[in-house]
Amino acid sequence: MNPAKTGAKMGATIDTSGNRIAARFAHLKKHKRAGLVTFIMANDPTPGTFMDILEGLPSVGADIIEIGVPFSDPMADGPSIQAAGQRALKHNTSLRDVLAAVTAFRRNEIDTPIILMGYYNPIYRYGAQEFAQDAAAAGVDGVIVVDLPPEESEELHVHLRANDIHMIFLTAPTSSDARLPDILRRASGFIYHVAITGITGTASASEEVVKAATARLRRHTDLPLAVGFGIKTPEQAKAIAAHCDAAVVGSAIVDVIGKGVNVEGKIDPGLTTKVLEFVKSLAVGVHGTWP
Repeated sequence: MNPAKTGAKMGATIDTSGNRIAARFAHLKKHKRAGLVTFIMANDPTPGTFMDILEGLPSVGADIIEIGVPFSDPMADGPSIQAAGQRALKHNTSLRDVLAAVTAFRRNEIDTPIILMGYYNPIYRYGAQEFAQDAAAAGVDGVIVVDLPPEESEELHVHLRANDIHMIFLTAPTSSDARLPDILRRASGFIYHVAITGITGTASASEEVVKAATARLRRHTDLPLAVGFGIKTPEQAKAIAAHCDAAVVGSAIVDVIGKGVNVEGKIDPGLTTKVLEFVKSLAVGVHGTWP
C-alpha cells in the first residue's frame, strides 16, 4: 500500500487499511473529538525512564507519539528540547538506539502511531534507504525532518514511500498561499502546523491565529491538521484542539521531565508518574474526559 494517493484537494487521501495514522484519525473522527499528540526525546533522561514513559503514554490518552531523535545542532528547538537532547546525548543515543526503542514498544503496543522527529544529518549518515527499511521494520509510521524542505526531500521520501512510511511536513504562519502547494502535494499522514513563529517552547499559541490558519489550510488539503508549538497547558490544548484534528504538546512535557532531574543528574523516583499524570491532564483537556 502506498500511503499517499491523490485526493480532492492538495495532499493525500489515506486508506486506513493497515495504516495506524489513518486509523487513529478515523477513530477520532468517529468519536467526534480531536487527538493528543505528545513529544518526548529518546532516552531522556535515561533509556530506562524514557521507555517507562513511552510505554505508559497510550494508557493516559496520547493518541499519537512523537519521539525526538537527539541531534547536536537542533536549530528549531527551544531551550527545553535542546536540554532534553543534551541529556539524551550523554547516553550516546544514536538513531539505531531510537529504532530499537520503537521495536521494544511495538512488542506490547501495536495501535498507537509513532512519529520520529528530528534533523536530516543522522538519517543521511545512516543511509536513507537503510533507514526507511529499518524504521518500517521497527514499527515507525511517519517522520518529520525539520531541516529538509519539500523541494529537497525526494532522496528520502522515495524510500519512505516504498516502505509505507509517511513523510509529514510542517506549515507555519509564514507559509504563503503560493508556497502551500509545494508543501501539500508531497505531504501524507497529516499536516503539522506550527502555531507560532520562532523556536519551540517560547511563545504561547493564539487561538484566534490558529483558527484562521487551520481554516486556510482546510481550503487546500483534506489531510488531518495537527497544531503544535506554544501549547503548554490543558486549557490551551483544549482551545487549540477545537480548531484542528490534533493538538501537539512537546516542550511542556519535556519541562516536567527536566524538572525531575537535579544538577547532579539524579532522577526523581516519581518522575514517570508525574509525566504521565501531566499527559493525562492534557488528554482530559483535549478529549473532554479520559478514559
